[in-house]
Amino acid sequence: MATAFGLLAGASLAGAAPAAAAPAGRRLAPGVTYRHFDVAAAAGTARAHLVTVDLADPHVHVDLLYPGAVAARATVSRLADSAGAVAGVNGDFFNISETQHPGVEATGAPVGPAVADGEVLKAAVPKGQRFGPALPSGTSTRDVFGVGTDRRARLDRLSLTGSVGTPEGKLPLKGLNQYALPVDSVGAFTARWGSASRVRAVCGTDGKRSAPCSGDTYEVKVRGGRVVSASDAPGSGAIPAGTTVLVGREAGAQQLRRLAVGDPVTVTHTLTASSSQVPYAFAIGGFPVLRDGTPLSGLDSATSAVRTVVGFKDGGRQLLLLALDGGAAYRSGLTVAEEARTMRSLGATDAFNLDGGGSAELVTRDSGASSVSVRNHPSGGAERPVPDGIGVFSS
Repeated sequence: MATAFGLLAGASLAGAAPAAAAPAGRRLAPGVTYRHFDVAAAAGTARAHLVTVDLADPHVHVDLLYPGAVAARATVSRLADSAGAVAGVNGDFFNISETQHPGVEATGAPVGPAVADGEVLKAAVPKGQRFGPALPSGTSTRDVFGVGTDRRARLDRLSLTGSVGTPEGKLPLKGLNQYALPVDSVGAFTARWGSASRVRAVCGTDGKRSAPCSGDTYEVKVRGGRVVSASDAPGSGAIPAGTTVLVGREAGAQQLRRLAVGDPVTVTHTLTASSSQVPYAFAIGGFPVLRDGTPLSGLDSATSAVRTVVGFKDGGRQLLLLALDGGAAYRSGLTVAEEARTMRSLGATDAFNLDGGGSAELVTRDSGASSVSVRNHPSGGAERPVPDGIGVFSS
């Protein structure tokens, strides 16, 4: 199920010598196993930590781990413990810093779309606004790894479809709970966003994250189908259930200024899949590296790093969650091209890159244990709070 952040004790790190810490194929729960192994790479030996999940087992499922709000962060171990997961990895890249916009706080919100327990949480930011390594040719911030209601994993693309109905007609909705809105657009923020400032949403442009914040903005709050307040600048603070905040920039701001308090407004939004006709029970952003058994063209083969990746085989019924170790002996990591080849060597037909570096983390919970253990060594020496992840659950 979708998870809210709790106050459970943090997990302990696995032992200092992970090579001796876990026998091959340790069973965590029916249909869920963990093991680690070494990978020979151009920059040196990398250590991989792998959880294998059998989605054909009716007692097993995966879902989004997140701290109850889109614009919030917590460590993977706390997210997993709060949810009762038996395993988990970190997820999407996110708005980690704002050094280029003085006075603007980073939101911590992820880049791509997110679906938790069948509920749409957010849409994707413009490509030029993303954080993370360069995207492979032909990919987008709208790309997702997801599991459908048919319990099969897929790679897909989720695009926002929505509108704002006003007395003068319908406006296109171009954002949903995302830290960056397209130029000239209107975006919506709901209670799922959290309490973070919405100012970041009007900074940068579609092609340049570091561009200045817009000087032409407007915000209106809608409750009970009517405008209840308006402001010349995006605000902050928790959004009550049943309230939608509309933020406009440039042309979008000019359209919102035509609304008056008391005007009727309707807001609709959904995420539309480009491939699957099956609804998604869960989806998370990142970018594809392996599709139908073939690595994508132009994958980076020069930059080695600690990475996290998810893949699947057997028509989407077997999941592979892999995170590299960030310990000093293995920190050289893999290139993206090596990552794709490693997943293919494990039998994956498709694979999807998630956030890496100091975010890369894999946790598991042994049978009977009250908390998870961090199986890889985070490269920063401690767990990094992240906005979301993939949790594995067993009933």
